[in-house]
Amino acid sequence: MKPDIAQVWQWLDAVPDPEIPVISVVDLGIVRAVEWDGETLEIAVTPTYSGCPATSVISMDIETAMRDHGIAQTRIKTQISPPWTTDWLTAKGIAKLEEYGIAPPRAAGGPARCPRCKSGNLDRISQFGSTPCKAQWRCLDCLEPFDYFKCI
Repeated sequence: MKPDIAQVWQWLDAVPDPEIPVISVVDLGIVRAVEWDGETLEIAVTPTYSGCPATSVISMDIETAMRDHGIAQTRIKTQISPPWTTDWLTAKGIAKLEEYGIAPPRAAGGPARCPRCKSGNLDRISQFGSTPCKAQWRCLDCLEPFDYFKCI
C-alpha cells in the first residue's frame, strides 16, 4: 500500500538541508511537488540557485529517506522554473535559522538584528559568507560575526 502524500510531506520535513542542517528541505522551500506516478513517487525539487553544490546530496538524502520508509521507487525532478526565492522559506524555517545563529532574509536588504543578542547595531563584513547564499555580518554590540541568509 502506498503512503498518502501528506505522510510523504511529513517524512520530507525530516530531511535536513546539508548546508544548514537545522532546517529541512521542506522548510527551505525547495520541495515543490510530491505525487505518485504509478508505483513511482515523483518529487519536484527547485535548487536555491543553479549550480548549488548541495543539489545532488539533497536528491540522495531524499531518496534515502523515502527508501527508509519503504518506498522502492523515487524519481527526483529538478524544477528550475520558477526559480527558488527566499519567499519560499517557511515561518518555521525562518525561526530555526535565527535560533541557529543565521539572520533570516528580509526584503529591506541586510539583517534586521543580530541573531545572538538581537541588537540592530550591525556591520557587513563581506557579501560572501560560508555558502554562496549567505553574507557575513558582525554585531557591533556583542562583536560576534554571523551569517545572513541573502534575499533572493
